[in-house]
Amino acid sequence: MQAKPEKVQVLVIGGGPAGAYSAACLAREGVQVTVLESARFPRYHIGESMLPSMRKFLRFIDLENTFVAHGFYRKNGAAFRLNSSKPEGCPWVSFAHPMNYAWNVVRSESDEIMLGHAAACGATVFEETRVTDIEFDQGGKRPRSVLWKDSENGSGRIQFDYLIDASGRRGILSTKYFATRQPVQSLKNIAMWSYWHGTNSYNPDAHRAGAPFFEALSDASGWAWFIPLNGNKTSVGIVMNREIWSKQKATYSSQNALAEFYLSALDGSPEVKALIGGGTLTNLAPDGGEPAVMTASDYSYSASSYAGENYRIAGDAGAFVDPFFSNGIHLAVAGALSAAATICASIRGDCSESDAAQFHTTRIGMSYTRFLVVVLSAYQQMRAQTSPVLADIDEDNFNRAFEHFRPIMQGSADLHSLPNGPPMALTETELRATLCWAYVPPEPGQKISKPKLDLVHVNAMTQTIEALSSAAIDGRHIRLERGTLGLEEC
Repeated sequence: MQAKPEKVQVLVIGGGPAGAYSAACLAREGVQVTVLESARFPRYHIGESMLPSMRKFLRFIDLENTFVAHGFYRKNGAAFRLNSSKPEGCPWVSFAHPMNYAWNVVRSESDEIMLGHAAACGATVFEETRVTDIEFDQGGKRPRSVLWKDSENGSGRIQFDYLIDASGRRGILSTKYFATRQPVQSLKNIAMWSYWHGTNSYNPDAHRAGAPFFEALSDASGWAWFIPLNGNKTSVGIVMNREIWSKQKATYSSQNALAEFYLSALDGSPEVKALIGGGTLTNLAPDGGEPAVMTASDYSYSASSYAGENYRIAGDAGAFVDPFFSNGIHLAVAGALSAAATICASIRGDCSESDAAQFHTTRIGMSYTRFLVVVLSAYQQMRAQTSPVLADIDEDNFNRAFEHFRPIMQGSADLHSLPNGPPMALTETELRATLCWAYVPPEPGQKISKPKLDLVHVNAMTQTIEALSSAAIDGRHIRLERGTLGLEEC
C-alpha cells in the first residue's frame, strides 16, 4: 500500500464529483494534489440525473467520451407536471441541438469513473481514509493540516498549502469549524425513494421518449420523480414537506411501515404510478441486505462563505438546493472548477489569495442563487394546485415559464467560460422577473399574498445580482485553458 504523504500542495477532502473534478483539473495543471476519500469506491449514492451542461465540464478534462462509451441511460429531456390541471412542460429536449443531451447515471459507476480519472490525471487518491480533524494556524482562520484515519487502523497528519473541502453533506469546514451553514427554511422536506424493475417509460413522442418525469403530488405536499436508469432499473422517489411526512408516516406501525407509506404516497402521483405500471419494487443490494426504501432529510442549505485564506469549499460540502431539476452534480462540478481555477490563480500570481477566495465565494453564490430562485418558483406552483402560478389561466402548460428558466435548468448559465459554451443567458432583468415567483408559503394551502422574500434569500440575491448580468466577477473571469487555468482581468 502506498504511504500517505506528510506534505502536499493541495489536499482534497472527498472523492465524489466535486472532489474528483477539482483534483483532475489541478493535476492536469501540474499541481501536486492528494485526495482523501472515506469510502471504498464503488459506493452507492443518490442523485442520478444530470444536466446537459455536464458534457462540457467533462470535455474540459477529457472525460466526455468515457461517459458516452460507458452506456449510461441517455437523457434527451425532462418533463415536469407542476399542476394537476395542466399538462406537463418540457424545459429542454435534445432535438433542439444534437449534443444537447445528458445522462441518468448509476452513481456508484459514474463517481468511480470520475475518481479514477482524477488518479489517471496525476492526483494521488487514498480511499477508506477519513479526515477526523483539521488543524489551523494560531489565528484559527487558515487551515494548515488534517488528521486522518484509515481502514487498516493507520493514522497520521498531512500538511498542505491549499485545502478543498469536498466532503459532501458532512461539510466539515462549514459545519464543524466555521458554523456557516444555514438551512433553506422554505425547503424543509424529506425524500424517500426506491428502485423498480420492469416499469413503463415516459413516451409522449419520439423526441422525449424515456425522459425523466416529475409530478406534483395531488395534495400539494410535495412531488414525485421517475428516473429511468441503465439495466432496466428506475429510480422512483417522493419529496414531501417534513411536517406532513412525519404526520402521515406515524399512521403506519408495521415492521414494513416505511415501505407501506412509500407505496401509499405514490397514490398522490397518478402519472408516476401509471409509469410504474406492472413494475416490481426491488431491494437496493442483490442480497437484500439494504432496506427497500431509503430516506434523506435536511438537505437544502447554503453557507455564508465558500472560501478563505488557502481553502475552498465545493459541492454539497457548502450548499445544496433541492433534487428538483437535478442540479446537484452540476453545482458540484461548477464549484469544483471554480475551486481549482482560483487556487491556480493564487499559485500563479494572477491575483491575491484573498481576491481569489472572494471570487470563488461569489461564483458559488451566483450558481446557487439561480437554481434557488427557479426551485422556489416551482415549489410555489406545486403548493398551489388550484392556481396556475407559472402559467396564465388560458395556457395549456408551463412551457412559456420553462422557456424563461431554460438557461438555468440546463446549466448553461454557468457555461459562459467553457470552450464552445454559450454566453451568459440570465440578465438582471430576467432574474428580477423571476423574483415575483420566489416566495414559497411554509405550508401547503396557505394563502399566497404579495410575493416577498425572507432575509436570507434577499441577501443572497442582492449580493450577486450585478454579477449575474455578466460573466465577470469583480473585473475577472476564469481563464479556462489547460496549462494556464486561473483568473484573468476582463
